[in-house]
Amino acid sequence: MDADDFPTPDVEVEEMEPAELKNRIDDGESVTILDARMEGDFDEWHIDGDAVEIANVPYFHFLDDELDDDVLEQVPEGDPLVVLCAKGGASEYVAGTLAERGRDVVHLDGGMNEWARIYERVEVTDYDGPGTVYQYQRPSSGCLGYLVVDGDEAAVIDPLREFTDRYVSDAAELGAELRYAFDTHIHADHISGVRNLDDRGVRGVIPAAAEPRGVTYADVLEDAADGDVFTVGDVEIEVIHTPGHTTGMTSYLVGDSLLTTGDGLFVESVARPDLEEGDEGAPDAARQLYETLQEKILTLDDDVLVAGAHFSDAAEPAADGTFTAPIGDLVEEMDALTVDEDEFVDIVLADMPPRPANYVDIIETNLGQQTATDEEAFELELGPNNCAASQDALTGD
Repeated sequence: MDADDFPTPDVEVEEMEPAELKNRIDDGESVTILDARMEGDFDEWHIDGDAVEIANVPYFHFLDDELDDDVLEQVPEGDPLVVLCAKGGASEYVAGTLAERGRDVVHLDGGMNEWARIYERVEVTDYDGPGTVYQYQRPSSGCLGYLVVDGDEAAVIDPLREFTDRYVSDAAELGAELRYAFDTHIHADHISGVRNLDDRGVRGVIPAAAEPRGVTYADVLEDAADGDVFTVGDVEIEVIHTPGHTTGMTSYLVGDSLLTTGDGLFVESVARPDLEEGDEGAPDAARQLYETLQEKILTLDDDVLVAGAHFSDAAEPAADGTFTAPIGDLVEEMDALTVDEDEFVDIVLADMPPRPANYVDIIETNLGQQTATDEEAFELELGPNNCAASQDALTGD
């Protein structure tokens, strides 16, 4: 039986919207979750939080009419218990089965797929340059993007294909029209929205240094070379080539005050160096990353905000709720930014996490070497991003 091909339960089960669950977690409320997906799916990707209690009991354990008491003992009590699966079908059935036995339950409407469609816009209030900068946050995968607005013009940096319409409507809501859509690099964890936005009349921009990887649409979009400057209203966006995570990795200095570092530097970690050239090329890429950090990023003013393309569970948000931090603070807090080159390479290569799921297909799609429908693109990028090196190794924790 397909995990979502279930009859409607005899007992009516209330739904909880993913946004409500997210709000409860953000507010620090105690949340108890029963994840009914298969163990491997759960291990790869699940909802977490400081006040979240979660258990994994796959849906098939609930199919027997005579439900085993041992299974019921694995199910935690909740107020209510939130039952979820991939798309919502299995969780509704499991929740109904538990409700018949007197449990206080709800099921998550749309499951983890709808959780992956949560996308929040938060103003970066510590930004002190011209215009306004917003950070987009996708909690399911830790993806971050940025919207720069000044007057009636706007630009988006590292847009996701899934939210193409959202960027256009958000800019309009803020009284602006999108002028540019920038990518920092060829992403390995999500499908870029730059080409889709370019099709909508927004000028798509990709790093010039990424084109040698075999970008098939390079002649259609504008490229951004080291030292170039783009303007959005009175905001200047300077292009800085920052290789290491990839050879084409490019950062954008917004208003001399905020550096969108893509996957080069995060508030809790630095890039993993093995996604372009594999294990064999990782040591050289790590040395390139060290040079980039020391000569191009850490030489900027200490109060320039670092704004990466991802955050992990180890990241602590700033007071404004964004995952940004001044360069000076990161130097004080992250051991990897103060060691010599050899030690940096050693700790970056130590204990790297698994590569992102479907990363080869995602890269080839972002290069334009293969195609994916909107639904296929969404399915490809479900799960954690895993684009950073080990946070524990980098901080010495």
